[in-house]
Amino acid sequence: MRVVLYGATGMIGSRILKELLSRGHVVTAVARDPSKLAAQKNLTIEKGDMLDADDVAKVAKGADVVVSSYAPPAGPQGPLPDKLHLLAEATKALVAGVRRAGAPRIIMVGGAGSLEISPGLEIVDSPGFPESYKGIALAHRDAKQVLRDSDLNWTYFSPAMTIQPGERTGKFRLGKDALISDDKGNSSISAEDYAIALVDEVEQGRHTKQRFTIGY
Repeated sequence: MRVVLYGATGMIGSRILKELLSRGHVVTAVARDPSKLAAQKNLTIEKGDMLDADDVAKVAKGADVVVSSYAPPAGPQGPLPDKLHLLAEATKALVAGVRRAGAPRIIMVGGAGSLEISPGLEIVDSPGFPESYKGIALAHRDAKQVLRDSDLNWTYFSPAMTIQPGERTGKFRLGKDALISDDKGNSSISAEDYAIALVDEVEQGRHTKQRFTIGY
């Protein structure tokens, strides 16, 4: 398949890129700094801006799937508060650009904050949710709504509460809108296993116009 990947140099995006290429997909990797990417077979490297719908339309032309692992600009302490709104703005531009390009599908790397811990109660709205994480959680929720409001074939993929580099085990559980936790109440996934599930979705398209999630 021909896949366009935004955010290919990030912690999650780089692992999605590796997984896509390992399965023989033809990938156009789009990054703000293409110098962070090395030339490989089946890989085209583009400097691009997901906030520019015209640029998205140009890059996405002919793609089977457009994957976004976009993250707003961050500093040493994490996402910059005055840049969080760019996540929803980038999603709007992505939707507009993909529509113009005629690409059939969008898959977005989402956030965990909008997952439910009980029916109707999202994590970000629960008592005790850390204030320092609320801004980015709400930004991800806003981006999810942009997708829901679009007329495109979209998928929003929320990770577990904790996602970080780890092992590629291939053993995990999938769900829809409820947080997945283990018997001890821990909710985690490695970025490598998350990438497996996302590329499975690229290939199989089992969650069209839906959110789904993952965890051990």
